[in-house]
Amino acid sequence: MNTYELTLIINPQISDAEINGVVEASKKILADRKAEVIADDKLGRKKFAHNIRKNRDGFYIFLKVKAEPESIKDLKRSFGLQDNILRSMFIKAGENQTVKA
Repeated sequence: MNTYELTLIINPQISDAEINGVVEASKKILADRKAEVIADDKLGRKKFAHNIRKNRDGFYIFLKVKAEPESIKDLKRSFGLQDNILRSMFIKAGENQTVKA
């Protein structure tokens, strides 16, 4: 298993309760694909340099995940199909980085 950093940008036009629901649904998608969420952090609303799907800002969520490399392609596709997730990005964490839970 490798450690990945997952950043999700969520549609800003939904309520805080719906944002929490999207985060929990994302964690369920990860768990269904045998990925383990090590840490999560809500970074809040940030303004974009360029509009994404006619939105000027978005709600950022950062997740530290342990997953098999083969499952990342499927996870990217799953997050891309979600209506309330504007963007998702996986980055493989470096070997020298420490993971804080």
